[in-house]
Amino acid sequence: MDVQNLSVSDMEKYVARFGALRGSEEAFVDSSLPGARRFKINLIGMGVVEREDLPDLAANIPLPAKGFNLGMIQAEHGNGASLHAHQTEEVFMPLIGPWAVVWRTDEGVKELVLQPFDTIHVPVGVYRGFRYVGEGKGTLLTIIGGPDAGKVAWDEEVLKKAAEGGVTRDATGRVQVSAAAE
Repeated sequence: MDVQNLSVSDMEKYVARFGALRGSEEAFVDSSLPGARRFKINLIGMGVVEREDLPDLAANIPLPAKGFNLGMIQAEHGNGASLHAHQTEEVFMPLIGPWAVVWRTDEGVKELVLQPFDTIHVPVGVYRGFRYVGEGKGTLLTIIGGPDAGKVAWDEEVLKKAAEGGVTRDATGRVQVSAAAE
């Protein structure tokens, strides 16, 4: 291993200052659905958003990370992400407020409520979602494994409801918003 001798200014390239973080409420196909409003902050790593055309969704630390994505979600009470899956595992840790993590089973949707700093690992192949169940605005830390999370796989009902509102995805998985939905 080559040892690096980094100055303070060199190391600053690896820092995302909380007060200057960029993000967007329009990151995913479900973003305009009731209960799915949230602010996605991409801190570092591979892109997992569906709106690559929005500069505010670029990684806040623009250096390559090796096979993971670290991000945060901020949401008001009752909002979060609809049922979805990735080709890799995902980890959630509430930083502010309690968050419910939900997942789909043959018997229906199940739920666990996590308190700040509780951590859950969701395995590959599990349709999962989350929502903020506290007061005010909550913040959830998210880690998506790698080396390639692929595109988000959405529950078919989520895609149907989004399309009814004028939001679809193209063949590459990028969000397409009709003029009527804007």
